[in-house]
Amino acid sequence: MDIDVFAAAHAKEWERLERLVGRRRQLSGEEIDELVDLYQKVSTHLSVVRSSGQDPVLVGRLSALVARARSAVTGSHASAWRDVAGFFTRVFPAVLYRLRWWWIAVTAGTVLVSTVMAAWLVNTPEALYAIGSPEDMARYVEHDFANYYVENPSGSFAARVWTNNAWVAAQAVIGGVFLGLWTLYVLVVNAVGVGQVAAMMIANDRADVFFGLILPHGLLELTAVFVAGGVGLKLGWTIIAPGHRTRLRALGEEGRAAVAVVLGLVAVLFVSGLIEGFVTGWVETVWLRVGIGVLAEALFLAYVYTLGKWAHDKGETGDLENAPQAVPVA
Repeated sequence: MDIDVFAAAHAKEWERLERLVGRRRQLSGEEIDELVDLYQKVSTHLSVVRSSGQDPVLVGRLSALVARARSAVTGSHASAWRDVAGFFTRVFPAVLYRLRWWWIAVTAGTVLVSTVMAAWLVNTPEALYAIGSPEDMARYVEHDFANYYVENPSGSFAARVWTNNAWVAAQAVIGGVFLGLWTLYVLVVNAVGVGQVAAMMIANDRADVFFGLILPHGLLELTAVFVAGGVGLKLGWTIIAPGHRTRLRALGEEGRAAVAVVLGLVAVLFVSGLIEGFVTGWVETVWLRVGIGVLAEALFLAYVYTLGKWAHDKGETGDLENAPQAVPVA
């Protein structure tokens, strides 16, 4: 093959591709189609020239051109760290803010159920002692409740509660697929359990111990569960009433947003797990450990109502597919 004749025959195509790559952000639909077509052709030209082995300079020139064209066609890929940063500064807070009324309603409802359960048990001794014998309850109130937070090494305990709480949150979200019924079950079981423990402690004059040990990690931990419950109920309601969207499209969009919430809550529950493992049972000063819990909760809410509101106002919905187009299309 005469490499000079080959180069002369295709020089205009190479020059045209170079011009299109140089102004790729201003291309029309037809020009984008032309760019893709030329990229494929020049890739073939590169293979031919390389196999001939006659002109390494031309091989280098075409290799660089093909690489630039590939970047224009496929889009540049952001680094993994940039992806992670984008998720936690836009996607996750945006969906938390967008669905805030759902998880605020779940918070109010769950707290109400726990409060009613605790009040009923405290004022109904026969119901309270149906939970366990007086001896078992006395041992739990005087020893087991507080000892639970220190009987295991902090690291392993934090990891255990983290994985357990993440599983509960995941169930609450995934339960939305079943019209939200499983989500409601998870929330009610959790609310009743908290109410029962509160009733046992309060009825035995240990309310200070209960709140002093439950608030440091519980504020953030329970908020995460409430968020998961709100997202799960929203997912279930989307199936029932998809609105102007088709049911399949609505489920897909809200389902992807729900996945974003699950991923984000893993990080939130990791923080609450650290507090439960290293603060709740080990910091003796009550006001200090409760203050740490209040600070963590305040930071989370500030995160939702600052970054979340900002991202939401910018048009971010939390849908994992809701990203700018990186691949040129006609």
